[in-house]
Amino acid sequence: MKKHVIIFEVRGGSDKGPYGFRRDSKPIIDSLKKRGWTAEIIFYQDKDRGEIYRYTHEKADAYISRVNPGNLKDETGYFQMLRELVANGIEGLPHPDAMVTYGAKNSIERLKGTAIVRDDIYTYYSFDELKEHFPKSLKKGVRVLKQNRGSTGEGIWRVELKNPKKYQGAIPLDAELKLTEAKDNHTETKILQDFLGFCIQYLEGNSRMIVDMPFLERIKEGEIRILMLRDKVMNVVHKKPSSSKDAFSATLFSGAKYRYDTPEKWPDLVQLAEGMVPIIREKLGNYDIPLIWTADFILDTDKKTGKDKYILGEINASCVGFSTHLELSDNIADELLDLMDAESVVNNKWGAFTKYIASTLKSGQRVLWS
Repeated sequence: MKKHVIIFEVRGGSDKGPYGFRRDSKPIIDSLKKRGWTAEIIFYQDKDRGEIYRYTHEKADAYISRVNPGNLKDETGYFQMLRELVANGIEGLPHPDAMVTYGAKNSIERLKGTAIVRDDIYTYYSFDELKEHFPKSLKKGVRVLKQNRGSTGEGIWRVELKNPKKYQGAIPLDAELKLTEAKDNHTETKILQDFLGFCIQYLEGNSRMIVDMPFLERIKEGEIRILMLRDKVMNVVHKKPSSSKDAFSATLFSGAKYRYDTPEKWPDLVQLAEGMVPIIREKLGNYDIPLIWTADFILDTDKKTGKDKYILGEINASCVGFSTHLELSDNIADELLDLMDAESVVNNKWGAFTKYIASTLKSGQRVLWS
């Protein structure tokens, strides 16, 4: 075992510190060093993919991906490189297909039939599907449409009929809609036909989709995000939207207030979430649970019992940050080493490279702390 880990990042983005890398990556390196391991950050670029692959394969036992796919012009090459690394003996944290599956908005639909997801969730992969089915789901009440990519609430719309009592049958294309975007809680008015045309942009390109889900009124009480270290809840963030009339966004950018809690303050949610991990894993392809991931829950009311219930709204496993709890780097290092010891990762497919190729990496592409 080489006892070396490579952390992949990408240049740019709002999650970077003054030196260009994520604020919470260096603590992972420091925690691994205290345990006798080394680690380094490599900034991924498509043009250097081959060199990065060869270097990682020769030097590392595992990688940790801390790349937001939205910061890549095209994520195809990056995921291809990760798949090749995993196929040739490098432990993927997470596995690239797990990253895609957990991080895609339609992961929620794949969990339909479980206790934490509503059944009236749909995914549209084409404009024809959107045009055919969305007016029918809108007939049931206020909906939320989410694009597959984006951040800070961009492309997440609460959609409601301005005059719902006016329509007894099918919703016509000239029906007026009130639209609120989660990015900043601003509202717009469009007719249904124009809004459907506007949404075409979310269906273009690779891996494009739109998720259609019911709006949960109790979002005003707050969204509860749990940060998971594989199958354990490490901390909880209660994100309460702004008190303004139309606000429903739980992002800091939109004015939401955050409160950071220990798991002990949310025993019912922690028990539910940790108990659901095996089911989530099975439903989402049976990949190893990501090293660091989050799940966002919203309170709902059980119509049969009148009791509270937690509804899962979104999972994120691509580039989860923990800059507000840097002490978690020790837990992450322990979990990584336990995982490596348990699986005894050995690259038995390719022989070791004999040529040291670190010098071929272009200046600035590799950052090493020792």
